[in-house]
Amino acid sequence: MTAEAPIAPALSYGRLIPVTVHFDDLDALGMLHNARYPLLVERAWTEFWEERGIRFDGDWASAGDACNVVKELLIGYDVPVTRSGPYAVHLWLERLGTTGLTYGFRFCSPDGATTYARGTRVLVRLDATTLRPAPWSDGFRAAARELLRPQG
Repeated sequence: MTAEAPIAPALSYGRLIPVTVHFDDLDALGMLHNARYPLLVERAWTEFWEERGIRFDGDWASAGDACNVVKELLIGYDVPVTRSGPYAVHLWLERLGTTGLTYGFRFCSPDGATTYARGTRVLVRLDATTLRPAPWSDGFRAAARELLRPQG
């Protein structure tokens, strides 16, 4: 059985973040292991926020907007990745709420044209002391708006 990767339209929203698949990311069949996709997406997400000064340094009390947890992760695998090398993650926001957000992602070729996997992830911002939902800061919200996918 051969599968053809769907061709993505030109990138009109979100950001394309380069990532690298290493040889040890491949499974015994020579394909990118299913558990590696979310890890590579997380690395792209972290890079995006670190470029904007939002980073987690290990101290939850001062983590601010980086104090968040995953509520839901959905991923669909379209076509296997069968080689190590350069790829990209296309990130965008589907929804930016008061205490949560939903972002979409595609694991794709470096130019964004070929999609290998796609999904969504829901994050909830937490207060570091109470571990209850807390609002995103104004700075975070301003930076996040550049990722919002146009509706309609």
